[in-house]
Amino acid sequence: MQCVAGTEDWQRVNTEIPVKSPRFAVFDLSEGKSYCFRVRCCNSAGIGEPSEATEATVVDDKLDIPKAPGRIMPTRNTDTSVVVTWTEPPDAKELVGYYIESSVEGSGRWEPCNNNPVKGTRFVCHGLSTGEKYIFRVRAVNAAGLSEFSQESEPIEVKAAIAAPSPPYDIVVLESVRDSMVLGWKQPEAIGGTEITGYYVNYREVFHLTVSPNPKLISTMLLILQIENLKENMVYQFQVAAANLAGVGAPSKPSKSFKCEEWTIAVPGPPHDVKCTEVRKDSLVLLWKEPVYSGRTPVVGYYVDMKETEAKEERWRSVNEKPLQKKYLKIGGLTQGVSYVFRVRAANQAGVGKPSDVTDAVIAETRPGTKEVVVDVDDNGVISLNFECDQMSPDSKFIWSKNYEPIEDDSRLNIDTKGGKSKLSFKNLGEDDLGIYSCIVTDTDGVSSSYTIDEEEMKRLLALSHERQFPTVPLISELAVEILEKGEVRFWLQAEKLSGNAKANFVFNDKEIFNGEKYKMKVDKNTGLVEMIMDKLEEKDEGTYTFQLQDGKATNQSSLVLIGDGRLICIMQGVGFSLFSTLTDLSVFLCHNFACLLQDRASLSATDLKIQSTAEGIRLYSYVTYYVEDLRVGWVHNDTQIKFTDRMRTGVTGEQIWLQINEPTPQDKGRYIMELFDGSTTHTKTVDLSGQDRARVLGGLPDVVTIQEGKALNLSCTVWGDPTPEVSWLKNEKSFVSDANCILRFESGKNVSFSISTVSTQDSGKYSIVVKNKYGTETSDVTVSVYIPEEERESEQEKKQ
Repeated sequence: MQCVAGTEDWQRVNTEIPVKSPRFAVFDLSEGKSYCFRVRCCNSAGIGEPSEATEATVVDDKLDIPKAPGRIMPTRNTDTSVVVTWTEPPDAKELVGYYIESSVEGSGRWEPCNNNPVKGTRFVCHGLSTGEKYIFRVRAVNAAGLSEFSQESEPIEVKAAIAAPSPPYDIVVLESVRDSMVLGWKQPEAIGGTEITGYYVNYREVFHLTVSPNPKLISTMLLILQIENLKENMVYQFQVAAANLAGVGAPSKPSKSFKCEEWTIAVPGPPHDVKCTEVRKDSLVLLWKEPVYSGRTPVVGYYVDMKETEAKEERWRSVNEKPLQKKYLKIGGLTQGVSYVFRVRAANQAGVGKPSDVTDAVIAETRPGTKEVVVDVDDNGVISLNFECDQMSPDSKFIWSKNYEPIEDDSRLNIDTKGGKSKLSFKNLGEDDLGIYSCIVTDTDGVSSSYTIDEEEMKRLLALSHERQFPTVPLISELAVEILEKGEVRFWLQAEKLSGNAKANFVFNDKEIFNGEKYKMKVDKNTGLVEMIMDKLEEKDEGTYTFQLQDGKATNQSSLVLIGDGRLICIMQGVGFSLFSTLTDLSVFLCHNFACLLQDRASLSATDLKIQSTAEGIRLYSYVTYYVEDLRVGWVHNDTQIKFTDRMRTGVTGEQIWLQINEPTPQDKGRYIMELFDGSTTHTKTVDLSGQDRARVLGGLPDVVTIQEGKALNLSCTVWGDPTPEVSWLKNEKSFVSDANCILRFESGKNVSFSISTVSTQDSGKYSIVVKNKYGTETSDVTVSVYIPEEERESEQEKKQ
C-alpha cells in the first residue's frame, strides 16, 4: 500500500494478486512527490495488520546499491567467539544494515554469522571452534540491494581474550659473588590466557631501614637471572613482574633482603624450580633443577625432604637415605587427602648444601577425570603412547619428555597432537628407547601422566607388534592325510577359529589346484575344518600338498609330502606305510587290509578322557592317533548308555572324539565311559564328574546401572564352582583389569566386587564378568551409563522447545 507523504490516504498498489516475493516494483508515481509505503500479509484466514510505514521517499531520488564496507578487524573475545568491526562504506544511503560471514582458514566454505541485518559496525560472531583460525567478510544492504563483499580479514585464532599475568612469587638467591647475584622465582599462577613473553626485575638498595628511591629494571625470558654491577656487601631487595601480549602484570611482593657477598661455602647452593607433577591419591613425581652454585666440588646427588603441612611438629622427614643421581623422584606411600610440601638438597664431597625453596602445598588425591598415558599397538604394528586431556584451555600444549627431560631429538619418534589428544609413536622401538615417557598439558591444573618402557615391556610390545603386523591363523592340527574306503585320499587340517571372510588356497607342487572332477574342496568356517578329497592316487600325484589360509590379515599354511622314486611313501602321524612297487599294490593293500590295522591302532592310541569348559557347557574328549569311519564309539553315563539329544551330543573333529554336555545340571554328575570297538575288542576310557560344579555367577549384578558423573559406583556379586573358578573382566568385549580408577576384587573364592570411587563419562560401557573352571564357563553383563546433570537438563529443555 502507498500514500502521499503527510496524508493518511492509503491506496493498495497490487489490487488483484497477492505478491509472494518480498520485493515489488511500484509504477505510475508522480514525479517530485514524496511517498510512504507499508505491507500487509495474508493467508486463507484473511489479511493481517499493516507493517509500520517507511520513511518518505521522493520520486526520482534514485537509490544505488551500497559499496563494500572496509577495514574488517577481528579481535579475540571468548574461546568460542570473535568480535568483528568494520567501517561504513563511503556515500552510504539509507542502509538497512550489514551481513557478516566467517570461514575456517583454508576451507573455502563460508557460513553466515547473522540472520538479520546488523545496524552498527560491530558484531560478535558466536559458535566458533576453539583453536581454529577464521577469516571474516562483511557486506552492506539497503533497499536497492546487497553490496559486494568487503576484503577478507586477517586470520585470527579463536581464543579467550587475554589478560596480564598475576605476580611471580618465592624469589630466592641461587648464587652470589662480590658484584652479582643469581635470582630464581616461580612462574605466576595465572598466565593470562597466553604465553608469558618475559619478566621484568626491579631491584633497590636497602640502607638499614630505608630504600633507594630509584629502582633499576632488567628484562629476561627465563625463570632465573644474573644481576650484575651490584655493590659488594650491599643489601638488596627484588621485585619481579611477568609480561604477555596483554601487557605487564602486577609485580611480586618485595623479596627478603639479600646481601651481595662472595659465597665461599664448600657445599652446594640450593636446587631450584622444584615442582610436583603426576599427583595421585598415594603418589606424585617431584622434579627439580641442579644448583647454580655447586660448591668447591661437583654435585654428587640429591636428598628429598617432605612433611605434612598440617602436622603439629615442624619436622622434615628425609625421603631417601642414599643420594639420588637423577633430578626426579616418584614418591609413593602418601595418604589420600593429606597436604604435603617438599624441598630438595644437593650434596657434594664437602657435604649437603642449602635446601631449595619449599614447594607449594599439594594434596594427595586423584582428581575426577584423571587420565593416564596408554600404550597401544595398532593393526600395522605401530607402537604408540597416547594421552588425552579434556581440561584444555585455548593455549594448552602437550609437552612430552623422556626421563623428565623435554624431547628434542625426534629422529626415533613421531608426535602427533590433535585437539585434546596427543600420540607419541616409535619409529623402531629398541634399547635406545628405554625410559620413562611423561606428558604434561600446559595451562591446566596439573594434568600429567607417564609410562615406563623397560626391557621386559619392550619385548612384550615388540612381540605384540609382530603379531599385529603379521598375524597367523592358529591351528588345532597340521595338515594330515587318510585313505578312504573307495581309494579316495582325504587331506585335512583344523584351525582354532575362522571368520566369515576366511578363505583357503590349495596348492600342489607350487601350483594352485581347484575344485573339479579330481579334487573336492571344503572349508567349514564354523568348525575351522579345511579338507580336500582327491579322487584316487596316481603316480603323477606324488609331491608336496599345501593348504594356505587367509583370514583378514592373518595367514598360515601347512604342508604334507607324498614322495617316492617310482614308488610312493606316505608319512602320517607316526604311522609309516611300507614301500610298494606300484600304486595299484598300495591301493589294494589300503582297501583290503589297512582299515582293520588303523581301527586297532586308533582304539589303542586313544588318550585318557579330559574335561574342557566351553561357552555352552562341558566337553569330554580324547585324542586318537588316527581315526577311521569304521571305528565305533559309544558313551555310557552311570552304567546307562547315553541317548543323544540337542543338549548332549557326540562327534569327531579331526583326531578328537568328544561328548558335549550343554547347560549341565546336577543330574549330569557321575562316571562317564567312552567305548571304542575296533571290530573284535572294546577299549574304554573313563572320567568321573562326581562332586564337581560348573563355574557360575549366582547373582547380585543388575543389567543396567545409570549413575551421575562424580558419584561412587559399587557393585558386587557371588560366584560359585568346584574347583574354585577363575574370575576375569571385560569392558566392551576387551580385557579389563584393576587400575587407579577402577578396583576389582575377588575374595574368599566367591565374593566379587567392582568399585569406582568417582565415575566419569569415560566409565560408560558394557562390563562383563567371566567365571571359568574346568567344568564350565559363564558370563554376566552389566551396562553402566554415566550422565551429566547439566546435559540432561539441556536435553529436556531442547525437547520442550
